[in-house]
Amino acid sequence: MGETVIDVYSDPICPWCMIGKRRLDRALAMIGAEPRAAEVRVRWRVFQLNPSMPPEGMDRAAYLAAKFGGAARAGEIYRAIRSEGSTEGINFAFERIKRTPNTLKAHALIRAAEESGFDHAMVERLFCAYFLEGRDIGEGAVLRNLAEEVGLPDADITACLADETDLGPLVAEDAGARASGISGVPYFLIDGRFSLAGAVPAEVLVRALQLAGQAVS
Repeated sequence: MGETVIDVYSDPICPWCMIGKRRLDRALAMIGAEPRAAEVRVRWRVFQLNPSMPPEGMDRAAYLAAKFGGAARAGEIYRAIRSEGSTEGINFAFERIKRTPNTLKAHALIRAAEESGFDHAMVERLFCAYFLEGRDIGEGAVLRNLAEEVGLPDADITACLADETDLGPLVAEDAGARASGISGVPYFLIDGRFSLAGAVPAEVLVRALQLAGQAVS
């Protein structure tokens, strides 16, 4: 049987993406695979919810006003997300978030972590830092701390967070995803042929992985 590759388009500030990752984790456990196992390989791909976000991010209240019309409307939306997240053991703490960040540097860390096998852990740590701890994952010192916790080599961290870091390839990957028709995340692309949009149930992911495995066996 050949290798099954799952490309996951995601953004570290997307709550549905955190839910989707937890469901992917359960799906992999259900089929007895690990994120980097020989038979199943997960690749984290770039998608920015806010591609025009300033590098320094913006005040959370201003962001909610611009995106949802204010905190009241955002609260209605987040109530549904909290409810869904609780089914996966996620206790979203949206009230702790003070800034909405630009996520390109966070994506750069995820990509660097892929080379050393820490990408899955880096994604999880970024989600927890933002949604559970309310940390600004667009701020360099915060990102360095999180990357060190995960175990990324210091040289990789420094290269990702340097002011002169070329983020062009990540911007291009984001643009390419949109050009291909991806308009929301999470988005799962299995072996470049089977696609699932949204935080689908773990059982749906399992079935898709099984079908993909049969197709390449």
